[in-house]
Amino acid sequence: MATPHSEKAFPVSWDQFHRDARALAWRLSGQGPFRAIVCITRGGLVPAAIVTREIGIRLIDTVCIASYHDYQNQGQLQVIKTIAPDLTASGGEGILVVDDLVDTGKTAKVVRDMLPKAHIATVYAKPQGRPLVDTFVTEVSQDTWIYFPWDMGYSFQPPIREGG
Repeated sequence: MATPHSEKAFPVSWDQFHRDARALAWRLSGQGPFRAIVCITRGGLVPAAIVTREIGIRLIDTVCIASYHDYQNQGQLQVIKTIAPDLTASGGEGILVVDDLVDTGKTAKVVRDMLPKAHIATVYAKPQGRPLVDTFVTEVSQDTWIYFPWDMGYSFQPPIREGG
């Protein structure tokens, strides 16, 4: 499992994340039709907002699953809030599930068990979790830690030649 101290880092700016989330929406626009979006919180909130705007879905729900309890290591999954029963009734048919990243696939598997017929989409995918999603934009290696813009502040970055 990659940690923030991993040698491979993939920092993502707000601009880049917005472009990537719009690229996800573009890929999804020819699929469906989707009657609702379920975003996996917290990481799925931002891309879901962008995707809903771009493809015009108004019905939005969340499934709240905690997995990164210390921002470094994925631990035991905890479902904090489930999906509305009217969305799970059909097994998730016509439901689009959105998240920022599929890493090990543990969270995606929990959601797939809740909504077996749903379409799961993520902005980024790592090889271990990639088979569990239907659509994604960018694949990164399993040992890469993605620094999302909502987790970062502005600070000086030393040149690579100096260990940055």
